[in-house]
Amino acid sequence: MNTLTVDIKIPALLSQFGINKLDIQNQVEEWLVLSLYIQERISSGKAAQLLNISRIEFLERLHRYHINYTDEELDDEEFSAVEQLI
Repeated sequence: MNTLTVDIKIPALLSQFGINKLDIQNQVEEWLVLSLYIQERISSGKAAQLLNISRIEFLERLHRYHINYTDEELDDEEFSAVEQLI
């Protein structure tokens, strides 16, 4: 996958919490994908693809972060898997 490098500034004090550059990169990437999904700019399938995880794993993350998803997006197998989380 092609990548884009972006410089961001964060407070140095965040390193006190054991956050390193790789953690920051991963969390910013996940936050951005979640944000695009919440804004309905991408589907759950596209979000999962961007994060290199399955749709079920993406839906689990939505559940973990208390982010709503629409039932219309889920097929029967996915709906059953997500229902088990609740």
